[in-house]
This record gives sequence, C-alpha cells and structure tokens, in this order.
Amino acid sequence: MTTFPNFRSPDVLLDHARHTMRFYHPRAIDPAGGMYHYFKDDGEVYDASHRHLVSSTRFVFTYAMAYRHFEDPAYREGLEHAVRFLREAHRAPDGDGYAWMLDGRAIEDGTQHAYGEAFVLLAYAHATMAGMEEARPWIGEAFDLMEKRFWNAADGLYADEASQDWRELSTYRGQNANMHACEALLAAHAATGERRYIERAYTVAYNVTQRQAERCGGLIWEHYDTHWQPDWKFNIDDPENLFRPWGYQPGHFTEWAKLLLQLEARGKDVLEHDLGWLLPTAEMLFKVAVQKGWDPEHGGLCYSLAPDLSVCDFHKYFWVQAESAAAAAMLAARTGNADYWTWYDRLWQYSWTHFVDHEHGAWYRILDRENRKLSDEKSPAGKVDYHTMGAVYDIVAVLKGGARA
Repeated sequence: MTTFPNFRSPDVLLDHARHTMRFYHPRAIDPAGGMYHYFKDDGEVYDASHRHLVSSTRFVFTYAMAYRHFEDPAYREGLEHAVRFLREAHRAPDGDGYAWMLDGRAIEDGTQHAYGEAFVLLAYAHATMAGMEEARPWIGEAFDLMEKRFWNAADGLYADEASQDWRELSTYRGQNANMHACEALLAAHAATGERRYIERAYTVAYNVTQRQAERCGGLIWEHYDTHWQPDWKFNIDDPENLFRPWGYQPGHFTEWAKLLLQLEARGKDVLEHDLGWLLPTAEMLFKVAVQKGWDPEHGGLCYSLAPDLSVCDFHKYFWVQAESAAAAAMLAARTGNADYWTWYDRLWQYSWTHFVDHEHGAWYRILDRENRKLSDEKSPAGKVDYHTMGAVYDIVAVLKGGARA
C-alpha cells in the first residue's frame, strides 16, 4: 500500500512548491531577456526563442509567489526579470496592447486576447504584492486597457479577441477569458484595495455563473456568439484546443467554485450586493464536476463533458486536478463538510501517484485515460506550473486559516 505525505500539512505542501519551483529556477531564465517557455520532462529547453504572453505573465506570478513565501532574493530577481520582458517585449510601445506570441522579441502573432491581458493584470497585481512598487500603477493601466478595448457594459462581460490594430473585434465570446479576468480583478483588489476591482469581479462572476448558466442548463458553457447566446458547436471538432476546448469543463467548474469562495471572503465586508448565491453555486459546480467528471476505473478528473454530461474527453490534465484540490480544501473549510476533505485527499493521492515528477520536479501535463503520458514535453507554452503552485498557495492559506491574496 502506498504511503502518502500529509497533504493537510502546510510544510509538506510548501516543500512541494519549492520542489516544483526548482524545476524552473534558474534554468528558465534567459540572460538575453525573459524566460524560456518550453521544457522537456528532464528540464531540457526544446525551444529557446519562442515566447507566449500566457507563459510570460504566469512566470511573473510564480516568481512573485515564490518570493513572498520563501523570501529568496533570487526569486525577486527572477520576478523583476520577467516583468521587464513583459513591459519591453510584449507590451506595445504606446501601451495599447500586448503581443500574443513572439519569436525572440519579434512579433509572431500580434492578436489581442482578453485572456492574455487578464493575465497581464494578474501579473502586475502579484508583482505589486511581492513588493515591486513600480508595478502598482501598471495595475490600473492594464485594467483601463481592458476597459477600453474589451469591456461591454451592456453585456456586463469582456469580449475575447481583436486584431493587432484593434480594428476588428471578433464575434466570438467566451467564459474562459472572463473567468481569468475575475481572478485578476480579485488580485488587483488585494493589491490595491480599490473598490472598482472587486465590483467588477462580482459583475463578471454573477453574469457568467448565474445569467449565462441559465442559458446553458444551469451550468457554465465555454463558448458564445456576439449576443452571448451559447454556441454548442464551436470547436466541436477541436476538443483539445488549448484555450477554447469544446464541452463543459469540470476543471473550470471547480476553478469557478474556488473564485466564488474567494469573492465571498473578500467581498463580505466590502460589497453591498447579495452574496448568498456564491456558496451554493460553488458547491453545485464542484458536485457536478466530481460526480460527472471522475473516472471510476482509472481515477482522476476527465477533461470535458458533452452537453448531456457524459464524458467526451477522457484525457487527464494536470491543472484540472490541481484546481479541483484547491476548491475541495476551500469548500471543506467554508462548510465543515468532511466529504470535501475526502475529495481533497483523493485528488492529491491520484495526482501524487500519476502527475508529480518526483525525480525532476513539476507535474506532467496530460495523461491518457489509463494515466500514461502523451509526450515528454512537460511544460510547453502556457503551463509553467502556475496552476499547481497557485493551488498549493491557495490550500496553504486555507490550512492556515486565511485567504490567499
């Protein structure tokens, strides 16, 4: 019988975060600027020049959080290095946008994505909370950019994509960019205390998890048309799309559950709105995710559910397990219901057995249904273990009786 560490020990979890961070630091730092974004299982860099906005911003988060928790000056230097590249390479010279992908410092894809720019906001908020005061005004700058270019007051949500010059706004609308905008807005409020950020987080959360859910059988569908009506066919032939997968996403259900609880905790003494729907919605989303998404034969939460809630993609993704464990811990602490701790332990034991690379560090990215790796590419663009380390810090905050900022 396998003996597992105590996953309810903050020390155990922080040691795991250190182990994960050691996979990336210092090998991720490119002396020429920014971070390397592509790593094999053993840490080998397999593309030294390509840069993706999502990775660039998430490295800011991982270094900021590592510095805050472990106080290693090298992490502060890594944070400043990552922010510098974000400002100098991804950000447009006039500040009106951020390049989605770069080859070195040359723009490969200049498309403007609300998803990416939500992570810009998140990056500046966490840099500020890590003591990088020069990033504080950039929080407002990033919020104002999204306000100007993506926010639609009539919809009460952010649009998704625009051309590099902003002349064409895509008709596609998606919940994923709005979910991460909510996350970033909560971080912006934690960093600044400015009411506008938590007010906007509430608006986004309500409109996605209440209004839009009413249009989609009570759950959160991923894709919509320009009028925010569900598009049930979008990417039906591309179910593994990195940022716009088809189907209901159990991992997004649990990620929203986590965000709703964070909004409740942060907003209870600030917001004058009704908060009574937050906990019941979080519990419902988590329940559907684990009841419909858990693989009873091989373990782990599956990636996608069809509209009838049958599993349509049995792959196991690292971030789904990590975010779900964090949501389980938060729900357990909030409700006192021991069933959530049971799910928490189950998710950690599964992940510890199949996802965590105990030799080299970090988590494998995707497994098939039988829990076999699909490739030796541990961290391609977008991963950087932002989800796994972020989940650890969320859980540690719960175990210590607080809420992660």
